[in-house]
Amino acid sequence: MISPNLLEIERCIRALSVEQQLWLLESIAREIREREYTKEILTNVKPPQEELGEIANELKITTEISQFNDEFASSEIL
Repeated sequence: MISPNLLEIERCIRALSVEQQLWLLESIAREIREREYTKEILTNVKPPQEELGEIANELKITTEISQFNDEFASSEIL
């Protein structure tokens, strides 16, 4: 069921000029797109602690690779 408030808004919109209705429509569409874009970005953002954990793991792997390279460097010379 459509609320009385919504019917009142529709009545007010019909009273606007076509130019005003188009402006309102474009404004509402822009706001919805921005809200959805922001929601999509925030959905894909990881919590800071998770990001820090991934960075720490990457640093640990980089350090281990460096250690392996150092260990095998001496055997490559021979």
